[in-house]
Amino acid sequence: MRSWPASDVPSLADAGLPAVARRLSLHDTGTGAVRPTEPGETARMYVCGITPYDATHLGHANTYLTFDLVNRVWRDLGHTVHYVQNVTDVDDPLLERAQQTGEDWRELAEREIQLFRDDMTALRILPPQRYVGAVEAVPLIVEMIEKLRGRDATYEVDGDVYFPVAADPAFGQVSRLTREEMAPLFAERGGDPDRPGKRDPLDALVWMARRPGEPGWDSPFGEGRPGWHVECSAISIEYLGMGFDVEGGGSDLAFPHHEMGASHAQVATGERPHARAYVHAGMVGLHGEKMSKSRGNLVFVSKLREAGVDPMAVRLALLAHHYRSDWEWTDAELRDARARLDRWRAAVARPSGPSAAPVAGTVRERLADDLDAPSALAAIDAWAAAEGTDEAAPAQVRALADALLGIAL
Repeated sequence: MRSWPASDVPSLADAGLPAVARRLSLHDTGTGAVRPTEPGETARMYVCGITPYDATHLGHANTYLTFDLVNRVWRDLGHTVHYVQNVTDVDDPLLERAQQTGEDWRELAEREIQLFRDDMTALRILPPQRYVGAVEAVPLIVEMIEKLRGRDATYEVDGDVYFPVAADPAFGQVSRLTREEMAPLFAERGGDPDRPGKRDPLDALVWMARRPGEPGWDSPFGEGRPGWHVECSAISIEYLGMGFDVEGGGSDLAFPHHEMGASHAQVATGERPHARAYVHAGMVGLHGEKMSKSRGNLVFVSKLREAGVDPMAVRLALLAHHYRSDWEWTDAELRDARARLDRWRAAVARPSGPSAAPVAGTVRERLADDLDAPSALAAIDAWAAAEGTDEAAPAQVRALADALLGIAL
């Protein structure tokens, strides 16, 4: 599946702002601590993608912007970044929406994927090198389930294939939740804890036998389609291998999605860890509740663009909050972001300004410390409000905002 076009990322060294040695530290859900990332020459990252049955809302944008910052900071530190993202282009929510609207599920998926591409392009989110749909990954998923079956880590219930969580002694180490905490979340987030015949209420579906009127693919376990969690396990291992640097997504993916995915991968390969760090973005709310398709309380990126909102203002509104925080979208968020964008553009249009080296150092330092974007924005605010005589500074700060924050001034 094709990705979306990449915006140019200026070299800060070429702009006269050489980097200093440092590492990017991120909060790892699995340890509950901020830890340095330690990629080799190539940093490897997997971020879970959309289920394309509706347009990109600000919660999605907040998540993908978080990992865009990771991508940009690593690049500035001299790493090549190998970034993989999936798209769940066959799953219950998509099929249900298609049935409700009378649209072919494939056409619905393609339309929403294209809208997502357009939104990501407008927000200047750097694209993944591999953008992989579940449908095209079915052979990889079947191969992984066969490996699990070969390790006696599957069983069947009425033709559906399940993964027993007891097969992974490390189950629970990603989310750090107790079984009592897991149970309601599993039911809320797509699991089926009450299904008769399961060995454990938390066991996860890896292959669903074909239902009447639904798509299916041939497999050694019968005609059907893949479960959600095993999809990301198979894709990430195929294109990144085990022990990649960061797996990312919204905080609602820590359990069950990332927990189950790690167990599938670790049991299938006999290796661990699946990822070295699990990094999760906070939730964006509206009217007192998390933005979600099921609740219908959504602010769509595409609708903001259609209303003439500068995507850079949307990006700045999101960057004004630390990526791990939960917060609520209001009209004031956008108003403040527009005002900030105007101030920055006016400042870099001046013939001179204060030296850019100190602000570049602060921005780099704050982003390297668990992506402290609000402090990075404050540093550029202070630069924009000051006077100076350095004629090179405005162009350098323009490059700084572009390269590290993705803001086109």
